[in-house]
Amino acid sequence: MPTKTESIVPAQTKIAKPLNLTRIIVISVISGLLAGLLGAFLYLQIVARSSKPLPTGLSKKEIISQDNAIIDVAKKASPSVVSIVSSSTATNFFGQSQQQQAAGTGIVVKDNGLILTNKHVVQGAQSFTIIDSGGKQYQAKVAATDPTNDLAFLKAEASGLTPATLGDSESVQVGETVITIGNALGQFQNSVTTGIISGKGRPITAGDQGSSSGTESLQNLFQTDAAINPGNSGGPLLDIGGNVIGVNTAVAGEGSQNIGFAIPINEVKNDLASFNSTGKIIKPYLGVRYVSITKDIAKANGLPVENGAFVQGTGSVVGGSPAASAGLEQGDIITKINNTEINADNQLTSVVGKFKPGDTVTLTVVRQGKTITIKAKLGEAPSS
Repeated sequence: MPTKTESIVPAQTKIAKPLNLTRIIVISVISGLLAGLLGAFLYLQIVARSSKPLPTGLSKKEIISQDNAIIDVAKKASPSVVSIVSSSTATNFFGQSQQQQAAGTGIVVKDNGLILTNKHVVQGAQSFTIIDSGGKQYQAKVAATDPTNDLAFLKAEASGLTPATLGDSESVQVGETVITIGNALGQFQNSVTTGIISGKGRPITAGDQGSSSGTESLQNLFQTDAAINPGNSGGPLLDIGGNVIGVNTAVAGEGSQNIGFAIPINEVKNDLASFNSTGKIIKPYLGVRYVSITKDIAKANGLPVENGAFVQGTGSVVGGSPAASAGLEQGDIITKINNTEINADNQLTSVVGKFKPGDTVTLTVVRQGKTITIKAKLGEAPSS
């Protein structure tokens, strides 16, 4: 589009009478201003049309606010996160003894030095050194381990530590922001990573098939895409308020990406209450091995229900257990305990864990297509 200056100047070249210099200057200034305003308007229109929304759908102000919240969580929770260095003695091929070290992470749950971590972090080790966020070191011993879960307590020779704030894992939603803090790779103390809750109620088999400690089946875990590396085991999974909602325990195997798992903190609360009252972790025990039913599992096995705990496989009802005494059988599907339905949000292990050894519960069971009820008196979980 021609500007006023471009239309005026050629017309002026045709005028024979002398030019009025003042008039030309005034017109030029006015034309320049108009051209500048028009250019600025066109530029803003181009920018507005070409600019894309922020990928998160959040405004810049909201992103800054979220970043500040994560920074606040890191500052708040870091003093409650410790690194754990374990030492053990191993015999090599030639019969020689060698000292081996491994690293993990712990969460301070009491100011007197009670540290929460994973059972696999302490298993097989003889001594432990705790390193707090300020670099101070303490010696520690195993105080208790959970016989049915990958949890343990260490007691450090310390006082005045900063306990973490424990949240409510039942209120956690898929998609919410989470933060992890841990001793990544055993080298980078109190490393902070962020992500979201990718799933709930995940079952996994954790451990190395060839290791001396074997494998362990874990149920009802959180799945997260926040980076969990070797050394992060036993560290906290935190919500955006800085509350511990889970204990990091495992990552998916080779070929996976950003798939980590954490034990919901409400499972820990039961252990902590038991330890505080008895000095050990006492767990209620039913005595079945089961598969959590999904639509796909129900379809593949021709099951009559799409939720429940499918008592499946040889030895699925442990001999001499409360389940065996109550008359549970291989192939049974437990759909309820008392009035609580067994489903993805309320898996059998978690529901049983809300009771105490000696409690009598009513099981709703589907057996060969018929629904029956069975009463079972829960026992105390064995140490292994």
